Amino acid sequence: MTLSDVPFSPIMIFVFVTGYALIALEHVTKVNKTTIALITAVLLWGLQFENPALSKERNMDLLVGYLGDISQVIFFLIGALTIVEIISAHKGFNIISDLIQFRSKRKLFWIMGILAFFLSSVLDNLTTTIVMVTLLTHLVDEGKERWLIGAGVVIAANAGGAWTPIGDVTTTMLWIGGQISTTNIIVALFIPSVVCFIAAFLALTPSLKGDFPDKALHFKADKKEPYSACIFTLGITSLIMVPILKIVVGMPPFLGIFLGVSLMWLLTDLVHEAYEDRAHLRVPHVLTKIDMSGVLFFLGVLLSIEALEAAGILSNLAIFFDKTLKHTDLIAVIIGIASAIVDNVPLVAAAMSMYPLTEFPQDNRFWELIAYAAGTGGSMLIIGSAAGVVFMGLEKVPFGWYLKRITLPAMIGYFAGIAAYLLIG
Repeated sequence: MTLSDVPFSPIMIFVFVTGYALIALEHVTKVNKTTIALITAVLLWGLQFENPALSKERNMDLLVGYLGDISQVIFFLIGALTIVEIISAHKGFNIISDLIQFRSKRKLFWIMGILAFFLSSVLDNLTTTIVMVTLLTHLVDEGKERWLIGAGVVIAANAGGAWTPIGDVTTTMLWIGGQISTTNIIVALFIPSVVCFIAAFLALTPSLKGDFPDKALHFKADKKEPYSACIFTLGITSLIMVPILKIVVGMPPFLGIFLGVSLMWLLTDLVHEAYEDRAHLRVPHVLTKIDMSGVLFFLGVLLSIEALEAAGILSNLAIFFDKTLKHTDLIAVIIGIASAIVDNVPLVAAAMSMYPLTEFPQDNRFWELIAYAAGTGGSMLIIGSAAGVVFMGLEKVPFGWYLKRITLPAMIGYFAGIAAYLLIG
């Protein structure tokens, strides 16, 4: 069976591929990827509503059903970003920065990596990278060694985000979609993720030698805001409680995250209401700082994928893959490699649509490998993950430098983690 034998909709495929290419080339075109994602979604659904195979009423029913699933992911992201921004506004993350003042290049490298690995498991890899790279700028002057440590943070954050349901948006998608469960994904992917992190860091460590000179190492502590430690503790606890609430009482993740937001909103109102100079610490102001363009990007991507599902394109693609590759493990590994080139969100969304739970039930090894591969494979290129893209933007890191210095160690870590999963699976 060849690709030409599959009854795809050529126009919809062309629109999706074109939009996807423009998203991947955002750093070249300078057109925000959210714009492209939303335009692509609208065009695809516009085409789908003209699809003679389904009535407009049936297409509307499908769209409403898909929106029900997508909205859970979107609301969860908004809630998580709100909690992180409240902590950031209170300078709560300074609690972490106080622990990582080291002159040894290798010691700082490993401490930053370990912190990023575990922090991303309760926050997410994007937020963790922003926090850790920001802290790094307070610790070390500009230079290639700061880039190398920052790249290590990207690898560690991506690896750390893969083994918990709230550490990476793709893992969260699988969790909310019912493909994975909380306890099982932690047990199944913790060791492979640790192996990925350690293998990549061992490959990068020889590039760092000696200590930072005194003039290159510094620490600038921001003035702490009132109740910063309390807000930090409540915020992290709120994030950790989300999967616990899902396990214990079956509460959907977006409701769990909104519980945390409401508690933090209540606390900040109570402790700051009497002070006019603390308006910037209250939730109405914090909400203006949330990156809604990122949330809308996910909305556009997920809507685009569901349009292809509604048209029957993804189910036919799954048949093509099954008959061509003949092994689901290989499909998962390829998705991970592909996520280094293009965003992992649409890749995972496509896999979720192509392979139904009736055929691959919850906690099937296919979903575990997808979660690992999509979460860690993006580290191989700087544009392959949200963490890499934000690192590129914050530190102005060239694509070529990352490709030359980081891609091979990241690849070593990726395949080492896969090997560990296959050995213990």
